[in-house]
Amino acid sequence: MAKAIMIQGTGSNVGKSMIVAGILRAARARGLTVRPFKPQNMSNNAAVTSDGGEIGRAQALQARACGVAPHTDMNPILLKPQTATGAQVIVQGQVAGHQEAHAFGKNKAALMPAVLESFARLGAECDLIVVEGAGSPAETNLRAGDIANMGFARAAGVPVILMGDIDRGGVIAQIVGTQAVLSDEDNALIKGFCVNKFRGDRSLFDKGRDDIAARTSWPSLGVLPWFEHAARLPAEDVMDLPARARSGGDGIVIAVPQLPRIANFDDLDPLAAEPGVDLRMITPGTPIPAEADLVLLVGSKSTIADLAALRAAGWDIDIAAHIRRGGHVMGLCGGYQMLGRSIDDPNGIEGPAGRVQGLGHLEVDTVLAPSKNLLLRDGVHLPSGAALNGYEIHMGETNGPDCARPWLRLGNTDDGASDRTGRVLGCYLHGIFGSDSFRSAYLEGFGARSSVVFEDQVEETLDALAAHIEAYFDLDALLDAAAEIG
Repeated sequence: MAKAIMIQGTGSNVGKSMIVAGILRAARARGLTVRPFKPQNMSNNAAVTSDGGEIGRAQALQARACGVAPHTDMNPILLKPQTATGAQVIVQGQVAGHQEAHAFGKNKAALMPAVLESFARLGAECDLIVVEGAGSPAETNLRAGDIANMGFARAAGVPVILMGDIDRGGVIAQIVGTQAVLSDEDNALIKGFCVNKFRGDRSLFDKGRDDIAARTSWPSLGVLPWFEHAARLPAEDVMDLPARARSGGDGIVIAVPQLPRIANFDDLDPLAAEPGVDLRMITPGTPIPAEADLVLLVGSKSTIADLAALRAAGWDIDIAAHIRRGGHVMGLCGGYQMLGRSIDDPNGIEGPAGRVQGLGHLEVDTVLAPSKNLLLRDGVHLPSGAALNGYEIHMGETNGPDCARPWLRLGNTDDGASDRTGRVLGCYLHGIFGSDSFRSAYLEGFGARSSVVFEDQVEETLDALAAHIEAYFDLDALLDAAAEIG
């Protein structure tokens, strides 16, 4: 019978996703069949699964740590923010509609049966499920109807380990304060705590660790040092992107405008890993650098709103000037749509129904549609013959004269669009820069040499993360605390 344990955090971005991936890889190395599970995630960085749905990309990485393909049961509820107060709701991999935050807060408990159904299916195929919470259980205003943290743990009978982040400061208050605001019933599920992201001499925190244990009566499962190779793993959150970009090094300059609803930005991780690439995230208020070799427009959850934000930042002017100077531009998915002549939203998918003018650098037009394309694709880069693979995750179709100049072949079909110069390209395929042969061929066109085998680097980093867990985290105590489910 499968067992389960849950890692909850004292806040967002405390490192839960990465540590869960490390625990899963370490447990797998011990001979256990393991699976990841996150009841509810909020992210526009999604992965397409083999069963034709989508989940948070962090769970896809965790599935990789387990040595299995991503499945929609690993993240049954995914919220994809479209506005400041609303999100597209994905249930077991498929679009279930759009809800404003206040409505979701009232209705989220109705999603618990789907969460428990997915959890039970995972439990039927493994020895251990490691569950990841979302945000913090100390957000008492969200406790009623909760499906992401203690609400799920209580419903499924899953014990909890609480993780704090010492790098942001106040970790003693983070952990002790969490206990103070939780109910006795919720606190009873917590079987221990750990501290993540410690820099320097860990012995300097011995008294702090012991103070937490004394105040909470929870045992410590470890004080984990900062994992130096974290940037080698695919980024989960847009907040991680500026640091990733700085790791790119000297070489050809690839500028990426950081738009408010940037989505599916996993293409950036392989580029950031290349020593010959200087990947720069461009934030509002900063012009696109004149020395850029390539401007890369990645995906967007709200293409029309992000296009307006791009114009508000003045980047439309910068991109036009970049093209006049002979620069290259590539648009992926939402970025592809922006590069066209128009974007038509007759059904009001992204807001009020209507049509907006695109940047006009590709002679194509987009019509947004209610159905979502979710496909894993294999193909070829036509100019070089390099093999590539990726995925489509978009709502809408794009057509026009520049589609007669494709630069990809996916299956037996030519795909993508390019302008007359061949310097402005667009397509719907995400993930292509993760294909070493394509990335090498494409960068070579700029005089840069690829020196990274990206997939091998990710595997090596997951193994290093598992060793990090074994060295600094009490994995035996975690396995002992796990409870049988079902």
